[in-house]
Amino acid sequence: MFYVYILYSKAISRFYIGQSENPEKRLVSHNSGISRYTSVANDWTIVHTESFEDRTGAIKRERQIKRMKSRRYIEDLVGRS
Repeated sequence: MFYVYILYSKAISRFYIGQSENPEKRLVSHNSGISRYTSVANDWTIVHTESFEDRTGAIKRERQIKRMKSRRYIEDLVGRS
């Protein structure tokens, strides 16, 4: 299984969208400062996941969410407003 995940950092009030086979393991690396974009905060939490049978489906969905370029869309998706 592959997953699209959305992270949220309360410290900087930002979302991050990614895809991985193991979102929990990936979260640890995001909070460790390994990823350049997410290294600005260390309080990332997973607020949304979607599962896919293959990486292709996960990548397509990740790109679809990112193309929206809308915080409102993401907030609606994760159930925040």
